[in-house]
Amino acid sequence: MSDAELVLRSTRVITPEGTRAASVAVADGTITAVLPYDAPVPESARLEDLGDHVLLPGLVDTHVHVNDPGRTEWEGFWTATRAAAAGGITTLVDMPLNSLPPTTTVPHLRTKQRVAADKAHIDVGFWGGALPDNIKELRPLHEAGVFGFKAFLSPSGVDEFPHLERDPLARTMAEIAAFDGLLIVHAEDPRLLASAPQQAGPKYADFLASRPRDAEDTAIAQLIREAKALHARVHVLHLSSSDALPMIAEARAEGVRITVETCPHYLTLTAEEVPDGASEFKCCPPIREAANQDLLWQALADGTIDCVVTDHSPSTADLKTDDFATAWGGISGLQLSLAAVWTEARRRGHGLEDVVRWMSARTSELVGLDRKGAIAVGRDADFAVLAPDETFTVDPVALQHRNRVTAYAGKTLHGVVKSTWLRGQRIVADGEFTEPKGQLLTRTH
Repeated sequence: MSDAELVLRSTRVITPEGTRAASVAVADGTITAVLPYDAPVPESARLEDLGDHVLLPGLVDTHVHVNDPGRTEWEGFWTATRAAAAGGITTLVDMPLNSLPPTTTVPHLRTKQRVAADKAHIDVGFWGGALPDNIKELRPLHEAGVFGFKAFLSPSGVDEFPHLERDPLARTMAEIAAFDGLLIVHAEDPRLLASAPQQAGPKYADFLASRPRDAEDTAIAQLIREAKALHARVHVLHLSSSDALPMIAEARAEGVRITVETCPHYLTLTAEEVPDGASEFKCCPPIREAANQDLLWQALADGTIDCVVTDHSPSTADLKTDDFATAWGGISGLQLSLAAVWTEARRRGHGLEDVVRWMSARTSELVGLDRKGAIAVGRDADFAVLAPDETFTVDPVALQHRNRVTAYAGKTLHGVVKSTWLRGQRIVADGEFTEPKGQLLTRTH
């Protein structure tokens, strides 16, 4: 530890080997040692004694819609990354929509990087987009460093990002498989959505009926067939239907290269509790019933679901009307994701080590960020300091994202983030932020 510039000491440090009392040494933004709690601190190092607060690796959220540029009134890199930092997230990967332009060509990627460069409070990477007409752009985007490619199998909700029908999906997957890229997919079958009952109005039950589980299940089955045939890497986004879990487990056992995520809102909110007209709860696929939620938690525990990400998808408040058929579908969760998941996880008997695995280690692995996701030598010194037993009641006024609409308003959650650190620098503590210190990340392998 002789070269350490900073030492963070806690009675509870979450490491890949488990939780223990430790001193974590940092130099040049990198973790250089994880030592016993009472290891001597060099005179040249600053000691931060965290007491009994838990030191965990900064979370990595691989599913965020920042919407900047073009729809910056919906969000923006400044506000999104502040919200993330306040919630213990130190890295996010931005979705290729709903910005204008979408990240579907290298010039569009460069535009987005220029916009993000001086606004990012945390590290930011980028997904590319896969459209019916941009197959020739995929390899150049891959070489430019995007972490993979987002595709919709049903309409995305914005005209500039059309979905892939069956034949374009197969061609796109074959192209991405040729350079061993990653295809991440919004999996709902458009024909089953079109044939489902469509009833406008404020009743959540009507909206839920319009997005049936069969639509997810059928699209995921199609994805598995194509991935198996092409030996392609595919990732199922925001899984909400527990009915799809057996086929996913079977496909994985057969060697299909498939991973799966779910989201805090599917794990902590239920259809039974959504008030009519409360479109802050609207997302696609939808929040389903409590019994469905129980099976998602079981799949997290047994590893069928790999990770938990926010799918932070904000809009201006006026788009959240009381008509579920026309309201914008998206839940803003960056600042609250850790507390929401931890609150329910602890109730179900899971520990913080599980939460770190789902929200930091496995998300880092998904996108190949091998310097993130763990408190271990050689990793970036990205940390969240958490008081896991403290509670707070969600007040929208205290949120950092631009439009302070939240499905969690009024809920009491466990887990207060005391500070967040990026490469050994404290970027937020007790609600006070530094100037932006985030870097733009690109895929390295």
